[in-house]
Amino acid sequence: MNNWFKRNGTHLAVIAIFVAICFFFLTPAFQGKTLGQSDVIGAQSTQGEIMKYRAKHTTILWTNQIFGGMPTFQIWAPYPDNITSHVVNVVKAVFPNPVDTVLLLLLGTYLLFNVLKIRPWLAAAGAVAFTFSSYNIILLVAGHSNQAFAIAFFAPILAGIILTLRGNYFLGGSLTALFLAMEIRANHIQMTYYLLLSILILVGIELYHAVKGKRLQQFGKAIAFLAGATLLAVAVNASILWSTYDYGTETIRGKSNLKQTTKEPSNGLDKEYAYQWSQGVGESVTFLIPNAYGGGTGAEAPQIDANSATTKVFLDKQVPADQALNYAQQITGSIPGLTMYWGNKPGTSGPFYFGAVICFLFVFGLLIIRSRVKWWLVGTIVLTLLLSFGRNWPYVSDIFFNYFPLYNKFRAVESILAVASICFPILAFLAVQELINTADKKIIQKKLLIAGYITGGFTLLMIALPDLLFSFKAADEAAGINYLSQAFKGDTAMANQIANAVVKDRISLERTDAIRTLFFLALTFGVLFAYIKGRVKAEVLSIILFAITLVDLWQIDKRYLKDSKFQDKIDAEQVVKPREVDEFILKDKDPHFRVFDAGADFRSDTYNPFFHKSITGYSAARLKRYEELYLNQLSSTVNHDVLDMLNAKYIITPDQKTGTANMQANRTACGNAWFVNSINYVKDADQEMNAISSFDPKAEAMVDQQYKKIVERLPVTASDPNATIKLVSYNPDHMVYQSGSTTNQVAVFSEIYYNKGWTMLIDGVEQPYFRADYLLRAATIPLGNHKIEFVFHPTSYYAGEKISLIGSILLVLALAGAIFLETKKKKQVA
Repeated sequence: MNNWFKRNGTHLAVIAIFVAICFFFLTPAFQGKTLGQSDVIGAQSTQGEIMKYRAKHTTILWTNQIFGGMPTFQIWAPYPDNITSHVVNVVKAVFPNPVDTVLLLLLGTYLLFNVLKIRPWLAAAGAVAFTFSSYNIILLVAGHSNQAFAIAFFAPILAGIILTLRGNYFLGGSLTALFLAMEIRANHIQMTYYLLLSILILVGIELYHAVKGKRLQQFGKAIAFLAGATLLAVAVNASILWSTYDYGTETIRGKSNLKQTTKEPSNGLDKEYAYQWSQGVGESVTFLIPNAYGGGTGAEAPQIDANSATTKVFLDKQVPADQALNYAQQITGSIPGLTMYWGNKPGTSGPFYFGAVICFLFVFGLLIIRSRVKWWLVGTIVLTLLLSFGRNWPYVSDIFFNYFPLYNKFRAVESILAVASICFPILAFLAVQELINTADKKIIQKKLLIAGYITGGFTLLMIALPDLLFSFKAADEAAGINYLSQAFKGDTAMANQIANAVVKDRISLERTDAIRTLFFLALTFGVLFAYIKGRVKAEVLSIILFAITLVDLWQIDKRYLKDSKFQDKIDAEQVVKPREVDEFILKDKDPHFRVFDAGADFRSDTYNPFFHKSITGYSAARLKRYEELYLNQLSSTVNHDVLDMLNAKYIITPDQKTGTANMQANRTACGNAWFVNSINYVKDADQEMNAISSFDPKAEAMVDQQYKKIVERLPVTASDPNATIKLVSYNPDHMVYQSGSTTNQVAVFSEIYYNKGWTMLIDGVEQPYFRADYLLRAATIPLGNHKIEFVFHPTSYYAGEKISLIGSILLVLALAGAIFLETKKKKQVA
């Protein structure tokens, strides 16, 4: 045991320091405070009904709380047979959010750097460099915890793959399976997809060298183990992946049902929507100089001071100092085209900053590293950069968007730079390791000087003549000037003077950070040069690089992750207060009806679902049919017939003058279910959409002709004016109705049609149902008194869970086997 501690003493010290870094960087989290409180509250609104019924039942996979009704797969769903669910629960139980994610980032990256055979303190520096890359920290501040959690497994997955490719098949394959399973469980397919692109480049380069070196047998064996690891990781997550795939085809990322009347693309996301957050080509300079493009927007925007050029414009007009500063801060903080951020993103929480130390070492690595790892890293960085540009340089992005599977399902393409942010430190610290391992320091010294000339020269240019390379003008500056001209009652000269002053302030902001960058470049160059000259030891060099990397990134990250960002944990009830109209509606004890708030944003309403089953809501995985219905029938003008069929029992409208909300009861709402007198068949979705533009939903139903045989399974010869059908038991997963009629009748249910899991039973016997009125359920009900049930029991989830259980058992066995073989191997060596 003593020998074990001696052999692993440095690793244990590094881990202890990682924990200490988490404590000091995230101190409020250890005091019970949390980040992203607004996101948490938003999630609570979406999950309200789920959690209510979850307390009574084992599994709830459908909710009617948002968008009329939808599966819960992408909101909240339990996966108890997936072993990674329990791993995640343990991690989150031990460490508070976001300490768990930061620690996973540090430990996973440290593992990767050790697999790459980099000295422990350099590996620790690399772990810090990736973990504290500004994008990861900004994600935590924004509350995008799933995305950050997915990124945390980038490094250990790569570690497992590299181990396997190096011939350690059992351990590498088992670790790949474990960490890939964790990655998939994070349920952020976009980030997993981006990592896969990097892995494909790595495998392609390894294949080339295997062919060249006549090592195809070993390569094939490694690929076989990696393929097995991938299948195992997929099996562990079968219920997640299967459910997501099934549901994904029906969401806004699936194919359009409409051809003529559509306002959406035929397949995938709208390109403009997908490319909305694209990295500016020149904006990549923020890798080195964080505020080169003005920093963040909104609450994250840098605050200019009383000495700013913009403030002085007002001071020169004899405006009092306090008022002048206030005007300047308002302009540079909120007026489009004149904010400190001058890129063309709709908004940003902050830049992608990889670190001055890392950028210097990266350039150094480009010059001295000769292994094939460099070409994998460079290839990945080039590809991710080109794809991150999106609409700003669409040539490569458009090829992927149009032809690569799944790529058009993702938005915010700039997020692919998370992959680049791990490649930079890998090459950076491989360079330092190469420096330490190289006996002839003269050649290395020349390469070090060149790296210094490149990075230092560029930074000096950005200090002395930044406007030689960049305009520092926003694309929509003219709109900002026009707005100011109107505000100044036609004083265009004043507006232009302010715009010019804003440019000066942007340059000043950039120059300040460039000077800071130059300091860290000089420090990094100096310590490397001192090592070459024999003035510091390798261990000291490693520790110094660890320290200055941490300080460099810590300072920038704290611009965005201030202690003030943490808040005390609070229940939504303490923050979200019902309006008078909400309190009135809550008195209605009807178990199931909907509320339509005309003043709410259809796609991002996190308020109404707190109190009502809402026609609006918030989810990036909305059903495509519901989206199409809303855009065509409820967006520009409100089709009251559609509100009736959706059983919108109450309608809330904003008072434009007072800002208060008014409410009216919708007397014509159709209720939970009703019998119709006639069926009108339509040939396709477009005709069906047109048909419901004006119809009587209580009397007639619009049905696609594909369902004609189901409708006519029981002939409807006459209507029964005294027939009844009503909801007698409500559960999101299990709806029970009671009907009574002297003739066969066609019933329409005010429930969203989704044919991948819902089953209809009449008196306990499964019967077919069909879609009516574009997105509701309908069925032919036989004469007499009957119990009608709709039960949600998706095969993708329940069968998937069985596969997950088998996969989880196999994963545990594989890990145990790999550990046993490694232990046995070490004993033989000893």
